Amino acid sequence: MSVHSEVKKITTHVLQEMKRNGEKIAMLTAYDFSLARILDHAGIDVLLVGDSASNVMAGHETTLPITLDQMIYHASSVVRAVQRALVVVDLPFGSYQGNSKEALQSAIRIMKESGAHAVKLEGGREVKESIERILTAGVPVMGHLGLTPQSIYKFGTYVVRAREEEEAQRLVEDAHTLEQAGCFAIVLEKIPATLAARVAQEVKIPIIGIGAGNGVDGQVLVLHDMLGINNEFHPRFLRRYLNLYDEIKSATGRYIADVKNRDFPNEKEQY
Repeated sequence: MSVHSEVKKITTHVLQEMKRNGEKIAMLTAYDFSLARILDHAGIDVLLVGDSASNVMAGHETTLPITLDQMIYHASSVVRAVQRALVVVDLPFGSYQGNSKEALQSAIRIMKESGAHAVKLEGGREVKESIERILTAGVPVMGHLGLTPQSIYKFGTYVVRAREEEEAQRLVEDAHTLEQAGCFAIVLEKIPATLAARVAQEVKIPIIGIGAGNGVDGQVLVLHDMLGINNEFHPRFLRRYLNLYDEIKSATGRYIADVKNRDFPNEKEQY
């Protein structure tokens, strides 16, 4: 029996067991009650209330504008839907960088007001103090290395990270730093597959990849990309499992036509 199918509730400990057993971890983003409930019923292991809500829910160009209050709103909606999955919430830009005391307060607010199970933050050695401080309150922390979207204006581009030897070595060191600081898992985004596999082998905590190859311990995708709701984003790492953009557009077109033609509602659809 797999760890995944035996447990009634996914915890950070269960994820560690899955890594030890060589069992892959499936993770998706979620931002609202209705879709989160479907994903939980489908058997997803981890739901990430991502700051990608800034893009797919609010229409911003970057993840930077979303606030802590807005993240708590989305997280609360997801938590109310979930019975089994582990719910992890992104600490938004400006709520933890450079100030470990503020990082702790932000994490506590998320846990207390949303009922989530863990937080995630971007960065390596520069956020070590914040991670350690958050952990003193008993809040589990997931790390995030590689392409860190909150730093987009520093990088200036969303290209693959850590291709050069120096940056690759720094990423490996940062992964060890995050593990030693007490992170229960790390997301690696848009880095070479061989480097991601090396990190997954060297650290004992689960490594979740997005655009990081299949040598890691699990995968995450943005739900709206995976379902094809967002049809303007075509990165190499994305596999679309549905094309909901066309499906929803077509259904809406049929509804409009039925209303205009006085075909909806018919006699059976009225009182």
